[in-house]
Formats: sequence, structure tokens, C-alpha cells
Amino acid sequence: MENFVLGRGRKLFAQHLKDYEPQDPLYETYTDSRGRQKRRKRDLPPGLTPRDAQILKSVNRRAHYLDKGFRILGMRFGWTFVVGIIPGAGDVADVCLNYFLVVRKAKQAGIPDHIYHRMLANNLISATVGFIPLVGDVFLAIYKANSRNAALLEAFLRERAEQLQKEIEEAQRAAAQMSVVPGGPAEQRPTQKKESSRWFSRRGKSANIASAAKPPAHRPSGSGDSRFVEAVSS
Repeated sequence: MENFVLGRGRKLFAQHLKDYEPQDPLYETYTDSRGRQKRRKRDLPPGLTPRDAQILKSVNRRAHYLDKGFRILGMRFGWTFVVGIIPGAGDVADVCLNYFLVVRKAKQAGIPDHIYHRMLANNLISATVGFIPLVGDVFLAIYKANSRNAALLEAFLRERAEQLQKEIEEAQRAAAQMSVVPGGPAEQRPTQKKESSRWFSRRGKSANIASAAKPPAHRPSGSGDSRFVEAVSS
């Protein structure tokens, strides 16, 4: 009975820790057709720019190996746990690795200040508890500050990509409506051109009709006869 209670307690404790841990930034777990648990690389959020996709890939890969690169007895841990075993120097090295490999890289994506500060807070918690001998190392293996920071970056980039896609769709709809509105700019120019050409053609026709209807001008006969009389008399 005692063994059953202890075993049940361990399972509940392990399940609680698993729920508390952040997700793996590089891999996801799925169940195949035979009911077996397997893992595969996680897909990037849709709509990311090539630059954002490259930054997120790099951050996810680094965070994975820093937090979950190894697995022993069903427990995953990374280089932060291995380096943190070294008293004093290991904790300082962990802080440097977390910042230069993950946080500084994530900052290249143009994250806002509040997300940047949350990343620094995760590193501060990890560094503060990490100075506690043994307990701090176990906490680092569970807390996984780098995976949490990678999740913050992914959530921000996903939201920004969705917002950009909405703006593009709204601009396309506005352009489509402008092209079909009666009397819009696209239809006014041809109409004005046709009306002006018709006006000139009507004016030209009126001028031709007026010139055709006008009687020819006659020269006065007096001047010509006087010359003839003068020539004969002389």
C-alpha cells in the first residue's frame, strides 16, 4: 500500500512538473496511427517574413539545446543545467548564455520593450534561484527560461504576421472597391475624353455647314468698268 501511494505521488508530481514546464521550442509531440508517442519539428507560424522566420528558427534551436538538449531517465535538460552544476561560475555562465544566444537574438526581430523586459525577468529568476546549491540546478531544469523566452518571441511574431495580413487584405478590398465604383477615377477620365472629342466634332461639323451655306462674295463691278471706259477713251 505504501509503495502504491509513493508511486502514485511520483506520477502526480511528474505530471505537475510536466504541466508547469514550457513547451519544447523546436519539437512537438504527437500520437501516430498505432498510438505511440513521437515527436517532430514544430512548424513556424504562417505569414512570417523571411527575416522573422530566420530569427525565430535560430532562437528556437538555441533555446532547445540550452534547455532540453539531453534526456536521461525520462527527464530532459540542456546545457544550462550542465554548466550550472559548476558552483558560482556556472550560474554566471548560464546568465551570459541565456542573454547572448537567445535574448539578444530575439531583440533583432524588433520586439517591444515589455516583451524584452519579460525575457530579462525570466533570466533574472533563473539566475537568482540558480545560486542555490542543487535545488537551484533542479529549478533551472524545470523552469527553462530560454524556452519561455522563445515562446514569447513566437507569440509576438505570430500576432504581428496576422495583423500585417489583415492590413494587406483590407488594402486589397479597398482597391477593388475603388475600381468598380460608378463615376470613380477609373471611369471619369475616359468619359471626359469622349465628351470633349464629341464636342469638337460637333463644332467642326457646324463650322463646315456654316461655311457651305454662306453665299460667295461678289466683287463690285464699278471699279472694273471705269478702267475699261478710261482705256477706250484714251
